[in-house]
Amino acid sequence: MNNNLSFNNLVIEEIKSVENLMRDQAKDHHADLQAALEHLISSGGKRIRPNITLLAGRMLNGNINRLITLSAAIELLHTATLVHDDLIDGSLLRRGIPTLNARWSPAATVLTGDFLFAKAAKLASETDSIPVMKLFANTLVIIVNGEISQLFSSRCNHNIDQYYQRIYEKTASLFETSTLAAGLIAEASEAEKEYLRQFGYEIGIAFQIIDDILDFTSNAEKLGKPVGGDLRHGLITLPAIYYFESHQNESNVKNYIDQDCFLTNTNLDILIEQIRNSDAINTAYEKAKSHVSLGIRALLRLPEGDDRNALEEMANYVTNRSI
Repeated sequence: MNNNLSFNNLVIEEIKSVENLMRDQAKDHHADLQAALEHLISSGGKRIRPNITLLAGRMLNGNINRLITLSAAIELLHTATLVHDDLIDGSLLRRGIPTLNARWSPAATVLTGDFLFAKAAKLASETDSIPVMKLFANTLVIIVNGEISQLFSSRCNHNIDQYYQRIYEKTASLFETSTLAAGLIAEASEAEKEYLRQFGYEIGIAFQIIDDILDFTSNAEKLGKPVGGDLRHGLITLPAIYYFESHQNESNVKNYIDQDCFLTNTNLDILIEQIRNSDAINTAYEKAKSHVSLGIRALLRLPEGDDRNALEEMANYVTNRSI
């Protein structure tokens, strides 16, 4: 885990407990499952979702042991989605480290993801909260439905409302669950739970918009796939939507849409570079910042203290991060 971010400082020990609990899920199972889970945990990541869950729950005086169990469930669910996403996308690197599917067969990778989903659900049940279990199960349904929609109906879709629906299902739903479930554990009031939900939703939306920006502005080595990988697969994200809106008569834009989001490699490279160097990137970035501002507005309705301050810092970090 990256401990260089100060919002981690309040929950460093709890995050260690979360990771240990995640590791425990593979004990007494096949050695390759243990090795796979260790590889996934040690591959890095800033543990954004467990940090949010722990800080939100602490802010409202939730039971720390139940919050640790909840955080492990959420992070294990997130890890499982990454295993399947990397396989679906054919990504061989994540954060510069080989993905599981770069090392294993597709069958073994799918089964490992399934194992992690099952263990995540088991951990959710160990929070001893039926509302949390229901929320957790519904979130998994939302995520899987989003992946299916992306596979079958999101290709070449540049409708901004449908883009928002897709990134809610893909990313923001789990952020929303992270904060709302923490409120359930802490037995928060209805108003507090709604502010927590709003905070999680807005930060999750901003997080995915920044991911979509980085798909254009980062480099292939860090991404683990070609720059503009979404556009290459016919998936139109917010920077491209903004670019297309302001360059409707540009030949590569017209051809890309008219040809069902197919272009020759040369023209596609040119289009990606045009988006990469356009105002659309900054427009998308400003949109992400506006969602962070909305999230912080909801957060500031919750109890003051170090935990709330750390959550505010984390929210601002979302728009300042790299891969």
